[in-house]
This record gives sequence, C-alpha cells and structure tokens, in this order.
Amino acid sequence: MLIGLPKEIKNNEFRVGLTPASVRELTHHGHQVLVQTGAGAAIGLSDDQYLAAGATLAQDAAQVFAAAEMIVKVKEPQAHECAMLRPGQILYTYLHLAPDPEQTATLVKSGAVCIAYETITGPGGGLPLLAPMSEVAGRMAVQAGAAHLEKSKGGMGVLLGGVPGVPAAHVVILGAGVVGMNALQMAVGMGARVTVLDKNVDPLRALDLVFGNRISTLYSTAHSVEEAVLDADLVIGGVLIPGAAAPKLVTRGMVSRMKPGAVVVDVAIDQGGCFETSHATTHAEPTFVVDGVVHYCVANMPGAVARTSTFALNSATIGHALALADKGWQQALKDDPHLKNGLNVAQGQVTYAAVALALGYAYIHPDTLLG
Repeated sequence: MLIGLPKEIKNNEFRVGLTPASVRELTHHGHQVLVQTGAGAAIGLSDDQYLAAGATLAQDAAQVFAAAEMIVKVKEPQAHECAMLRPGQILYTYLHLAPDPEQTATLVKSGAVCIAYETITGPGGGLPLLAPMSEVAGRMAVQAGAAHLEKSKGGMGVLLGGVPGVPAAHVVILGAGVVGMNALQMAVGMGARVTVLDKNVDPLRALDLVFGNRISTLYSTAHSVEEAVLDADLVIGGVLIPGAAAPKLVTRGMVSRMKPGAVVVDVAIDQGGCFETSHATTHAEPTFVVDGVVHYCVANMPGAVARTSTFALNSATIGHALALADKGWQQALKDDPHLKNGLNVAQGQVTYAAVALALGYAYIHPDTLLG
C-alpha cells in the first residue's frame, strides 16, 4: 500500500503522524511511504531521516493526498484537506466528529474511509490510541492552569502550591479517567488541594487508596459539581463519553458565580467541552474571559509539547496502521473488533452510533460495509 504523511496545518500543530521509526516499520512490511517535505522538521525529524527510513519525499500536501491510498495524520483534516480526500481512500487520524457537523458532512461527501484514533478500543477496555494524548493533556492542564492563575495572565494571582503560612490553591478535577488521573498527579505534586469528581465510584476508590487524605473524592451530581466549582481556584474538565459530545457539567450560571480570576481548563473541548461557556481556542490565543473567569480551551493541547506527544502517539497508532496497510481496511476491521470501533465514516455513511445520534445522521453498522 502507498501511505501518505502530510504536514499538519492546524494552528501551532507540530506533531506528525509517522516518525521515521514508524516509516521504517511500514517499509519493512513492503509498503511505500510518501512524506511531505518538512513534515517533522519542527520537532527535529529531518527529511534525511525519513529518506533513510525508506520514504519518498513529496513537495506539497496535494501530491501526498493525490497519490496515497491511506493518509496518516494527527489532527482532523482541515477544510481544504477534506476536499482532497477521495472515495475509498483511508484516513487514519483523530476526528472528534460529534461536535463538528461541518467536518462530518465533508467527510461523508468525500466517500473516504475515516478511522478515528479516539474511538478505537482496547482488549482490556479503554481507548488506547486516545490515552497517550489524554495523559499529556491531563498533565499540561495543571501547568496551563497554574500559569493562568498568575495575575499577568488574567488570573487571581494565586500560587498553586501556596507557601508556608498561605493556603494552597483548590484544584477541582471533573472526571477520574486518564485525563483526571494525570492532572491529579501533577496537581498533588505541585502541592495543591485537590478534589476529584466522577460518576463511577471505582476509580475514586482506587485514587483514595493511592493518595489517601492528600485528596478529596466526590460522587458527581449536579449539587456536588456546583459546590466544588464555586469553591475552586482552578477547574479541569476531563470528562469523556467515547465518540459523543461531552456533557455540559458546568453551567453558565455556575461560571457566573465562580471566584473572580478563577481558571477553567476544558480538556474535553475536542468533544465540544464540558463547560457551557467553552469554545475552542488555539495556542496562539489560548484564553478568553467569561464573567471574570479565565477559560483555557485549546483544542490541541498536546501539540504544545509536540515531540513528546508525537513519539507517545506513534507507539499507540503504528500497530493498527500496519494492520490496515497489510490487510486492507475491510479485512483489518473484520479481524479486529477494536479497530472496527474506530470506523466513524465510510463510503458516504456514518458508521459510529454516537456521531450519528449527535448530528442527526442515519447510523449504518460497520459490518454492512465489510463485504
């Protein structure tokens, strides 16, 4: 198979879908890889390294999209990239379609086979291709929140860990999944006072066993969320319903009653966000203020640490990329029900139930397209 690697073009996005090591794996299996010139240059992955791994270089994205049977990316295709997709071409990347009707409509129209990293499941449960970036985003959320609590960034002027004689900031984490657990580790390590909320008591119980009285855990209800948020200096939203739009746990009314200069970091923004006041921002302009509360809602947070994120992501994605290239998408999905869960759009149909429900499409079961 001929696999294409275009350079990412989203604002301040420097990650790359394939490292030279991943290219070498693909070429070792007999596949061809066409890499856009400079695709990895921003994170120290040179064209010479890709050539040494067996790739061929293309001068622009148009050449990559025109030639490749499968496109491997990191972020969802931007509008003019969507326009270059064709029927039957495989797109393997993050998509986050439920809150994005425009992208969904374009992918449906393209006839391409669109496989989303974020809905591929794992044998032991969980979302193994989403997990590495959730780990990064959870850790970054605390860094970003701590920075924006500084007065010069619009915050209330609070040091996350406090100092002797001065109390630490109160960090509230919504969701005890991968994002929440990684945010918790960072917040506790920085000396903050931390409260974690979730609707599943099991992860709360596990966190309590590890952290004991260094943290507080609460079962998530509208009442407990409201009480915690109103007392918080920093709120991190890390809730996830796989493939679906994130629930709006924090209402506009709650935000209006938060402390002036408090900060919210909405890690769920890729799926629409879990704060009613959220809208996606970029690394170039990461924040906005609503009712005196600083909102950090960058939709590609791990892109800020692009080299770390790229290597973490490739470790998770290369196995399925090999399966798709070796077998073709239909056979690969037949052989692996977890990979099949990644199929969101194919041949003009929406094949992921949560996306169909969120955007009003008829849901077509993937099995009907697998022959």
